[in-house]
Amino acid sequence: METSAAVAFVLLAVTNLAGAAQSSAKSTAKSTPKSTATANAPDLTNFQNCVKGFLGCNVAELSPDQIKQVSNEAKRRNLDYCMNGSTLCDPTRLTTTEATSVQGALYRRNLEKCLEISPACNPLTLNPKDAKSVQNAAGERNLSKCLSGSATCDPSRLTPQQNKTIQAAADRRNSDRCMEGSPTCDPLRLTHNESVAVQSAALRRNRDRCMALSPNCNPLDLTETETKMVRRAFQRSNLANCQIGLSVCQPLELSEADLTAARAGFRTRNVEACKRGLPACDPSILTGPDMASVAATFQHRRSLTKAPQSKP
Repeated sequence: METSAAVAFVLLAVTNLAGAAQSSAKSTAKSTPKSTATANAPDLTNFQNCVKGFLGCNVAELSPDQIKQVSNEAKRRNLDYCMNGSTLCDPTRLTTTEATSVQGALYRRNLEKCLEISPACNPLTLNPKDAKSVQNAAGERNLSKCLSGSATCDPSRLTPQQNKTIQAAADRRNSDRCMEGSPTCDPLRLTHNESVAVQSAALRRNRDRCMALSPNCNPLDLTETETKMVRRAFQRSNLANCQIGLSVCQPLELSEADLTAARAGFRTRNVEACKRGLPACDPSILTGPDMASVAATFQHRRSLTKAPQSKP
């Protein structure tokens, strides 16, 4: 009986020790920081520098698979450089297919430069079809410049038909300048009909200046009817100037009726000047009622001055 009890005690003790050991192992595993696993991860900084083509790449530290990736990326970058015409391009690293693609891109860029008349164009590399297109484009641009009268026009590159078109455009521009009275007009290039039209336009401009009483008016170019119209316009303007007493009034140019109207305006202004006591007042032409009006105005003014002030 005692022996059985001893065996049971020993088994219980062994079971407790095993449970304690397992708990201790789990606790140790839970308490282990994750940074330890991270610290054991490989450093990829050098590999990333090599893949991106950065300075400081140490290829000796790369694995075979990493060397393959770095090599592929270097070839891709070189192809991009070559396709874009970069000075970093190394054509010796291109495959036959890549070299063909790069050559095609180079040809297209050069063609665009030639079509745009860029100084970087190399026309010797163009095929006959594209060279003809570039030549036609240059001819069209030169024709456009000549049509607009640009100083960069090159007449030597014009065809006989284009020369006729350019001459007609130049004649139209000259005719327009003559119609506008421009000093750059060349009357010797005008046709008979154009000369008649230009002369009529010049007479109309002169008539308008005369009607506006401009000093640039040339009365000798007016017809008899136009002269009468201008004369009436001047008389109306002169009468208005005389009626308001402007210094540009020319009383000798007034008719008898206009002179009477101008005198009436002067008498009215003179009465006002006398009422205000201005030196422009001429009392010799005041009538009796005018003098009485002036006296009443002064009397009223004195009464306002002598009026007693109101007490506070």
